Amino acid sequence: MTKKEYFNIPNLLSYLRILLIPVFVMVFLGATTQKDYLLAALIVFLSALTDLVDGIVARKYGQITELGKALDPIADKLTQVTIILCLMNQFPGMWALILLFIIKELFMGINGLILLRKGKKLDGAKWFGKLSTAVFFVCMILLVAIPSLPGFAVASLMITAAVFLLLSFALYIPEYAKLYRELR
Repeated sequence: MTKKEYFNIPNLLSYLRILLIPVFVMVFLGATTQKDYLLAALIVFLSALTDLVDGIVARKYGQITELGKALDPIADKLTQVTIILCLMNQFPGMWALILLFIIKELFMGINGLILLRKGKKLDGAKWFGKLSTAVFFVCMILLVAIPSLPGFAVASLMITAAVFLLLSFALYIPEYAKLYRELR
Protein backbone atom coordinates (compact mmCIF):
# COMPACT_ATOMS: atom_id res chain seq x y z
CA MET A 1 0.00 0.00 0.00
CA THR A 2 1.12 3.50 -0.70
CA LYS A 3 1.21 6.40 1.73
CA LYS A 4 -1.66 7.92 -0.25
CA GLU A 5 -3.82 4.85 0.45
CA TYR A 6 -3.10 5.03 4.18
CA PHE A 7 -4.14 8.66 4.28
CA ASN A 8 -7.02 8.87 1.83
CA ILE A 9 -10.18 10.66 3.01
CA PRO A 10 -12.19 7.55 3.97
CA ASN A 11 -9.31 6.16 6.05
CA LEU A 12 -8.71 9.55 7.69
CA LEU A 13 -12.39 9.58 8.67
CA SER A 14 -12.02 6.10 10.19
CA TYR A 15 -8.96 7.27 12.14
CA LEU A 16 -11.02 10.24 13.34
CA ARG A 17 -13.78 7.89 14.55
CA ILE A 18 -11.24 5.94 16.57
CA LEU A 19 -9.82 9.17 18.04
CA LEU A 20 -13.33 10.31 19.00
CA ILE A 21 -13.80 7.25 21.23
CA PRO A 22 -11.72 8.48 24.21
CA VAL A 23 -13.12 11.99 23.74
CA PHE A 24 -16.65 10.60 24.01
CA VAL A 25 -15.73 8.54 27.08
CA MET A 26 -14.22 11.54 28.87
CA VAL A 27 -17.15 13.83 28.05
CA PHE A 28 -19.87 11.27 28.81
CA LEU A 29 -18.42 9.87 32.02
CA GLY A 30 -17.62 13.38 33.26
CA ALA A 31 -21.05 14.75 32.33
CA THR A 32 -22.89 16.57 35.09
CA THR A 33 -25.19 18.87 33.13
CA GLN A 34 -27.59 18.47 30.23
CA LYS A 35 -25.11 20.44 28.09
CA ASP A 36 -22.44 17.82 28.82
CA TYR A 37 -24.76 15.02 27.71
CA LEU A 38 -25.68 16.91 24.56
CA LEU A 39 -21.99 17.37 23.79
CA ALA A 40 -21.42 13.62 24.26
CA ALA A 41 -24.37 12.93 21.93
CA LEU A 42 -22.93 15.37 19.39
CA ILE A 43 -19.66 13.41 19.45
CA VAL A 44 -21.58 10.17 18.77
CA PHE A 45 -23.49 11.92 15.98
CA LEU A 46 -20.22 13.16 14.45
CA SER A 47 -18.82 9.63 14.63
CA ALA A 48 -21.91 8.21 12.91
CA LEU A 49 -21.76 10.94 10.28
CA THR A 50 -18.09 10.24 9.49
CA ASP A 51 -19.00 6.55 9.13
CA LEU A 52 -21.63 7.44 6.55
CA VAL A 53 -19.40 9.91 4.70
CA ASP A 54 -16.35 7.63 4.54
CA GLY A 55 -18.36 4.93 2.76
CA ILE A 56 -19.87 7.37 0.30
CA VAL A 57 -16.50 8.97 -0.51
CA ALA A 58 -14.74 5.61 -0.81
CA ARG A 59 -17.26 4.30 -3.34
CA LYS A 60 -17.85 7.51 -5.27
CA TYR A 61 -14.17 8.40 -5.71
CA GLY A 62 -12.73 4.90 -5.96
CA GLN A 63 -10.84 5.20 -2.66
CA ILE A 64 -11.67 1.72 -1.39
CA THR A 65 -8.53 0.13 0.08
CA GLU A 66 -7.84 -3.13 1.88
CA LEU A 67 -6.86 -1.06 4.93
CA GLY A 68 -10.16 0.80 4.76
CA LYS A 69 -12.11 -2.46 4.49
CA ALA A 70 -10.56 -3.52 7.81
CA LEU A 71 -10.35 -0.12 9.50
CA ASP A 72 -13.97 0.94 8.95
CA PRO A 73 -15.61 -2.01 10.72
CA ILE A 74 -13.01 -1.89 13.50
CA ALA A 75 -13.81 1.79 14.11
CA ASP A 76 -17.53 0.97 14.04
CA LYS A 77 -17.31 -1.90 16.49
CA LEU A 78 -15.00 -0.08 18.89
CA THR A 79 -17.34 2.91 18.86
CA GLN A 80 -20.45 0.80 19.37
CA VAL A 81 -19.06 -1.28 22.21
CA THR A 82 -17.69 1.84 23.93
CA ILE A 83 -21.08 3.54 23.79
CA ILE A 84 -22.84 0.47 25.19
CA LEU A 85 -20.28 0.06 27.98
CA CYS A 86 -20.56 3.73 28.94
CA LEU A 87 -24.34 3.53 28.98
CA MET A 88 -24.25 0.44 31.21
CA ASN A 89 -23.40 2.77 34.11
CA GLN A 90 -26.65 4.59 33.58
CA PHE A 91 -28.90 1.84 32.22
CA PRO A 92 -28.13 -1.59 33.72
CA GLY A 93 -30.32 -3.30 31.10
CA MET A 94 -27.61 -2.59 28.55
CA TRP A 95 -25.95 -5.87 29.53
CA ALA A 96 -28.40 -7.67 27.21
CA LEU A 97 -27.45 -5.46 24.28
CA ILE A 98 -23.72 -5.92 24.89
CA LEU A 99 -24.19 -9.69 25.13
CA LEU A 100 -26.08 -9.81 21.83
CA PHE A 101 -23.50 -7.50 20.23
CA ILE A 102 -20.60 -9.71 21.41
CA ILE A 103 -22.26 -12.93 20.21
CA LYS A 104 -22.97 -11.45 16.78
CA GLU A 105 -19.49 -9.99 16.38
CA LEU A 106 -17.78 -13.19 17.55
CA PHE A 107 -19.86 -15.21 15.08
CA MET A 108 -18.99 -12.86 12.23
CA GLY A 109 -15.35 -12.48 13.23
CA ILE A 110 -14.65 -16.19 13.68
CA ASN A 111 -16.46 -17.19 10.50
CA GLY A 112 -14.85 -14.33 8.61
CA LEU A 113 -11.38 -15.53 9.65
CA ILE A 114 -12.14 -19.18 8.81
CA LEU A 115 -13.44 -18.23 5.38
CA LEU A 116 -10.58 -15.82 4.75
CA ARG A 117 -8.09 -18.63 5.40
CA LYS A 118 -9.91 -20.63 2.74
CA GLY A 119 -9.83 -17.77 0.24
CA LYS A 120 -13.40 -16.53 0.71
CA LYS A 121 -14.72 -13.38 2.31
CA LEU A 122 -17.93 -11.49 2.70
CA ASP A 123 -18.08 -8.74 0.11
CA GLY A 124 -18.57 -5.73 2.41
CA ALA A 125 -21.40 -4.81 4.73
CA LYS A 126 -24.89 -5.72 3.58
CA TRP A 127 -27.85 -3.34 3.63
CA PHE A 128 -29.25 -4.95 6.77
CA GLY A 129 -25.95 -4.46 8.59
CA LYS A 130 -25.92 -0.81 7.59
CA LEU A 131 -29.53 -0.38 8.67
CA SER A 132 -28.80 -2.02 12.01
CA THR A 133 -25.86 0.34 12.54
CA ALA A 134 -27.97 3.38 11.67
CA VAL A 135 -30.76 2.34 14.05
CA PHE A 136 -28.18 1.62 16.75
CA PHE A 137 -26.70 5.11 16.44
CA VAL A 138 -30.10 6.83 16.50
CA CYS A 139 -31.11 4.91 19.65
CA MET A 140 -27.78 5.47 21.38
CA ILE A 141 -27.66 9.18 20.52
CA LEU A 142 -31.06 9.59 22.18
CA LEU A 143 -29.96 7.63 25.26
CA VAL A 144 -26.76 9.67 25.54
CA ALA A 145 -28.44 13.03 24.92
CA ILE A 146 -31.37 12.54 27.28
CA PRO A 147 -30.24 10.57 30.34
CA SER A 148 -33.49 11.37 32.16
CA LEU A 149 -35.72 9.51 29.71
CA PRO A 150 -38.51 7.58 31.40
CA GLY A 151 -37.93 3.85 31.83
CA PHE A 152 -40.36 2.80 29.09
CA ALA A 153 -38.56 5.07 26.57
CA VAL A 154 -35.16 3.68 27.59
CA ALA A 155 -36.47 0.12 27.30
CA SER A 156 -38.05 0.90 23.91
CA LEU A 157 -34.79 2.31 22.53
CA MET A 158 -32.74 -0.63 23.83
CA ILE A 159 -35.24 -3.15 22.47
CA THR A 160 -35.33 -1.38 19.09
CA ALA A 161 -31.52 -1.48 18.86
CA ALA A 162 -31.52 -5.14 19.93
CA VAL A 163 -34.21 -6.15 17.41
CA PHE A 164 -32.28 -4.61 14.52
CA LEU A 165 -29.03 -6.13 15.78
CA LEU A 166 -30.73 -9.53 15.98
CA LEU A 167 -32.27 -9.06 12.53
CA SER A 168 -28.87 -8.22 11.08
CA PHE A 169 -27.34 -11.25 12.81
CA ALA A 170 -30.07 -13.54 11.48
CA LEU A 171 -29.66 -12.22 7.93
CA TYR A 172 -25.87 -12.58 7.99
CA ILE A 173 -26.08 -16.29 8.87
CA PRO A 174 -27.30 -17.33 5.37
CA GLU A 175 -24.62 -15.08 3.81
CA TYR A 176 -21.93 -17.04 5.62
CA ALA A 177 -23.65 -20.36 4.89
CA LYS A 178 -23.60 -19.49 1.18
CA LEU A 179 -19.85 -18.82 1.34
CA TYR A 180 -19.28 -22.18 3.04
CA ARG A 181 -21.34 -23.93 0.35
CA GLU A 182 -19.18 -22.31 -2.33
CA LEU A 183 -16.13 -23.99 -0.78
CA ARG A 184 -17.45 -27.46 -1.60
